[in-house]
Amino acid sequence: MRLRRIPRSKEEVPVIGLGTWRTFDVGRSEAARAPLREVLRRFAAAGGRVVDSSPMYGDAEEVLGDLAAELGLLDDLFVATKVWTEGRREGIRQMEDSMRKLRRERIDLMQVHNLVDAGMHLDTLRAWKREGRIRYIGVTHYQVSAYDELARWLRRGDIDFVQFNYSLDTRDAEQSLLPLAASLDVAVLVNRPFETGAMLSRVQGKPLPPVAREIGCHSWPQLALAYVVSHPAVTAAIPATADPDHLADNTMVGTIDVDESTRKRIAAEWERL
Repeated sequence: MRLRRIPRSKEEVPVIGLGTWRTFDVGRSEAARAPLREVLRRFAAAGGRVVDSSPMYGDAEEVLGDLAAELGLLDDLFVATKVWTEGRREGIRQMEDSMRKLRRERIDLMQVHNLVDAGMHLDTLRAWKREGRIRYIGVTHYQVSAYDELARWLRRGDIDFVQFNYSLDTRDAEQSLLPLAASLDVAVLVNRPFETGAMLSRVQGKPLPPVAREIGCHSWPQLALAYVVSHPAVTAAIPATADPDHLADNTMVGTIDVDESTRKRIAAEWERL
């Protein structure tokens, strides 16, 4: 897969990551874990590294940690998770619990989930970064209405990553937030690149436009994902899936090169629907 640089460090990560919301919240059932083990195995085999989770996602952190250990991937993944609570002590307790579940002594990226008690937690994260307990600091949200608040935190100058929603169907981030992140050297993780799948119902049964075949996309989800990760300010997208075949489709998109003129054609095709 193509790689993108994390601006603050110049470290490179693949453009297609893996989310765990809903999909990895399966508890201890071996039948439920089996396809996820294959998803994670194929993800790593395709060159994937960035995996994103949260204590908000039920058992996802523990399932991810267990499967990564079984597959011998603990040292290979770029693990991102979040703090999602109020209060300094509770935040520390939650993050330490996440590290235990993920089987990590150091987290690559710790993010303040949906900006909950962001000021309090960012103080802790700065200290943890100095101590080497985490490598990068981030803030997240999943709604367009939070863009202005995300922007205020980015302008403080000490945020390494920002995560927000961006899709072919919701392109508001192109107006200000993506350019702002690029200007401030902040890496971008994209959540909801398929709008939790709802946007794809618009194209069910509709033929692919010629531009899809021209760049090597074989489905509407691939075309939509290719649009997202082709934006130069996007570091990686993190679509979630429990289907190994869907995972293979997603990672294949990471090999596609899309220039600006092609992006405009894709957007125009979507607007015609």
